[in-house]
Amino acid sequence: MKKKTTKGISYRDAGVDIDTKGQFTTDIYSKMQTTFSPRVIENPDGFGGLFALNSRLKKYRKPVLVSSTDGVGTKLKIAFMTGKHDTIGIDLVAMCVNDIIVLGAEPLFLLDYLASSRIVPKVLHEVLDGIVEGCRQAGCALIGGETPEMPGFYHEGEYDIAGFVVGVIEKDKIIDGKTIKPGDVVIGLSSSGVHSNGFSLVRKVFFDKAKMKATQKLTKYGLNTTLGEELIKPTKIYAGPILKILKKHKTKKIIKGMAHITGGGLIENIPRILPEGCAVTLEISKWNVPEIFNIIQDVGDVEDQEMFHVFNMGIGMVLIVSKSDVNTVLSDLKSAKEPGRVIGEVVRGNRTVRIE
Repeated sequence: MKKKTTKGISYRDAGVDIDTKGQFTTDIYSKMQTTFSPRVIENPDGFGGLFALNSRLKKYRKPVLVSSTDGVGTKLKIAFMTGKHDTIGIDLVAMCVNDIIVLGAEPLFLLDYLASSRIVPKVLHEVLDGIVEGCRQAGCALIGGETPEMPGFYHEGEYDIAGFVVGVIEKDKIIDGKTIKPGDVVIGLSSSGVHSNGFSLVRKVFFDKAKMKATQKLTKYGLNTTLGEELIKPTKIYAGPILKILKKHKTKKIIKGMAHITGGGLIENIPRILPEGCAVTLEISKWNVPEIFNIIQDVGDVEDQEMFHVFNMGIGMVLIVSKSDVNTVLSDLKSAKEPGRVIGEVVRGNRTVRIE
């Protein structure tokens, strides 16, 4: 290699600030530590996160690791519009953790990928604060991640995030929906709003069609918030209450099946857990549809079927239980501060959902 002593092009000139990234990486470790438990083996300068299985898995006879990965999608555009970045990380954790909770798995640890055109420490610290808070709510540890700086790849001031979660469950406790049958009851857990799906349609309706601004007040629609504040509400994490129920009834599969209501809405997600010969009928009068969905439908002139096919419509998680266990599960949910309500039943059919 030829020796060069005169000043030439540097990595900083190309848009990557190694020093800033190094300082950011050092600074965030203390935040990650707040999610650690004795199961985490600290490795601040390592190339990978370390998690001790034996200390946790000794209570399992046949442990099965469960994993999932997800992102937040174009909801990130709302964060960019509002300048509010401290809750988008909660969305990320929720999208990953809720997907393994439906199997009955206990979340163990999460890794994140946070890429941007340029590292802006204030913004990325806010994003990380949300991820840390999400991990606290889910009861899992944030043990590592990656923060690439990619100039020219993302628009200035924008970033993308992805998460990867690992959980564990006893093999014979896996909740797979195989025992669901006609006559079983559907219980719905409320969402906090739009959650993290359908934002391409949301943005089309409000910002392209109606030319609304994120700062616009929604008082004429009966909401005391701005459009941006309503849309940025973080996705609810259901790990705590569901795990409490499963732990309380560990000798019985009191929950036959669960569905996280994400992309595809109620119409597509519930059939994923139904066995052949089963369908579900939902009664919309049984729950309160948040006003934001009515606003989306009115402003965008969106058909009913499309709304239920895209959004959660106020139900973020669905549980299916035997009729004889309904009151027990509802009581347990209330005790766990996550009230549920009966919203439908399982009927004979071919893995479909009918809204009445």
